Amino acid sequence: METFTNVLLVTANVGSLFNNVDEIQNGWLEELYKTIRKNKPQFIALHFQEVGGKDYMVNMDKAESFFCNIESSEEMKEFDRTCIYVDTQFQAEDSFTALGSMYFIHKTLKNIYHYDFNVKDFKAVVGQTKYVGSLDGVATVEKEKFPKNFWPDFKWSRKGYMRTRWLIHNQGLDLVNIHLFHDASNLIALNSSPSIYSANRKNALKYVINRLLDSRYVAMPFFLFGDFNFRLDTRTLVQCLTIEADVVKDVKDSNYEVERITFEERDNDHQMLLQIEEKLFEYVHQAVFREDNGSALLKYDKEVTPFLDAVREEDITFPPSYPYSEDHHKPRQYMNTRCPAWCDRILMSPNANDFINRRDYDGEGVVYNTIGPNVCMGDHKPQSDSLVFFGALQPVFLSFSLKTNNH
Repeated sequence: METFTNVLLVTANVGSLFNNVDEIQNGWLEELYKTIRKNKPQFIALHFQEVGGKDYMVNMDKAESFFCNIESSEEMKEFDRTCIYVDTQFQAEDSFTALGSMYFIHKTLKNIYHYDFNVKDFKAVVGQTKYVGSLDGVATVEKEKFPKNFWPDFKWSRKGYMRTRWLIHNQGLDLVNIHLFHDASNLIALNSSPSIYSANRKNALKYVINRLLDSRYVAMPFFLFGDFNFRLDTRTLVQCLTIEADVVKDVKDSNYEVERITFEERDNDHQMLLQIEEKLFEYVHQAVFREDNGSALLKYDKEVTPFLDAVREEDITFPPSYPYSEDHHKPRQYMNTRCPAWCDRILMSPNANDFINRRDYDGEGVVYNTIGPNVCMGDHKPQSDSLVFFGALQPVFLSFSLKTNNH
């Protein structure tokens, strides 16, 4: 008998939320619940990165409260089974990832199991299970922080991945929460195409995909969703944006290191067109990143390209998810810190892509979009400042109906 299970996958970098959790948490969660109510999932996977925020040593005590608020909310009362894994053990420097994964199973979904990586077999999901702190020894999750030797020239941080495995009506799935490395300096990113940061992310993503496909476990279709920190090809994009501009470089007197690059319009009294510093990317015509959902910029989004034999992605029809302004008076404006980019993504194996795109049923189809003020439905725009809750990164979701044969 054929069975259809509505699935909702969500990824959200919650670093900005934890920096101001008391003021923005309720509104943030309401936008999440709106997406859940609209898509009516029976299985929900929420992948969070940067749990605890930048000051995680101070804010980590708020993490358990945040996850409890979701788990105990009125909106989630129809989900009678939950599995929660939150890595808050920041004292363990060699393994801390600040990743959090929450999984909710609706009372109407009966045939679901999760994987025990120790005994290499599935077992029924029963009741509520929650692991907050160290995840060492938890058999139903595989977590790894990226090794230090991946990039010895850069500051080592919390980046890594967390994997769970599921069986829904006889369809096996790996769900992987991932956080890759960011661009530390716009100036360094501008030096080469692809940038050195892009190369580091490529190495890390290749490592994770290889882990999913190695011989330790039987390979299964996978969904890889999190903050990939993918950036546009900065060098090529800037060359295009400034083709009619003059370049002025400012250097430090002490070591002649470039600290600012200014592009001035030749035909407009040398007005500033673009200014770039280590943590500044100020482009006068910022609307180009929002026009037609940024579609003209997709050709500069190249970091998935080397992996097209291993992963697929639904078409991107939403504007870059990063870095939105944290000023609630400017809900549609990007911060002038980084070049806008699609950092938050949901990738999948080719066989996973095949089964979510089966069209022989009357479901809603596949929806790939953002949550909150950046949701683009035609000319829809946010109606009030209260919609701006997500700080610099917009959560991204994928909704689909999983068709399986229930023997």
